[in-house]
Amino acid sequence: MAKFATYQNAFPHAKLTRKDNGVLEIALHTSGSKLVFNGHTHEEFVELFHQVGEDRDNRVVILTGTGDAFMDAIDPEGFDFFTPEGYDKILREGRKVLSNILDIEVPMITALNGPVLLHSEYALLTDIILATPETVFQDKPHFDFGIVPGDGIHLLWPEVIGSIRGRYFVLTRQVLDAETAKDYGVVNEIVAADRLLARAHEIADGIAALPPLTSRYTRIALTQKLRRVIDEGTTMGLALEGISAAEVARRMAAQG
Repeated sequence: MAKFATYQNAFPHAKLTRKDNGVLEIALHTSGSKLVFNGHTHEEFVELFHQVGEDRDNRVVILTGTGDAFMDAIDPEGFDFFTPEGYDKILREGRKVLSNILDIEVPMITALNGPVLLHSEYALLTDIILATPETVFQDKPHFDFGIVPGDGIHLLWPEVIGSIRGRYFVLTRQVLDAETAKDYGVVNEIVAADRLLARAHEIADGIAALPPLTSRYTRIALTQKLRRVIDEGTTMGLALEGISAAEVARRMAAQG
């Protein structure tokens, strides 16, 4: 079983703080500013969520970002999409990060402090989603890079907002503002930026006051369907993403 002191400062792109009642806040960042996602964070977050899930002293988890965005920037550093060995690593990490989020057996709240243009599937695997008026959702980088959005986006958006809406969101790179996302059922509450974390902690404190097994087992009960969806579709989605990445590599080589 993990102990907070052993992993609290182990992740360079996540600031972890925990209150006495067991409410753990995870703030994703790059050098104290908004997160720039890359191949190194892709690897790091697998272990981050694993350690959080292994710590039985965590009672509620709040996931948030830093600065003016939850996640809107990506850098190719650390990714190898174009060799079998490189994509095998991406596929393994892509599968594990989602299963490790679901293996966090305590209620999770996402406090979206701004735009979510990539990896919105992390938020969709949590139980309560708060957003600011400035929050927008889009799946941007996959089609920008010319690859299939097979990392969980293809599963969770149709699951959350409905099949037709979800496919439209992915295929058109639709931008959903906070109000539309709330109407679609993606967001529970829209909160002013200066109140966002206070509201997340208010909700978390109420949940943390429940008997530990009650809150833990409720999260388990509520996520069983999502676990089946992820288990059944992630490997194929990531494999299709890899095939499309190989085609991108072939075209790039032909142009070079």
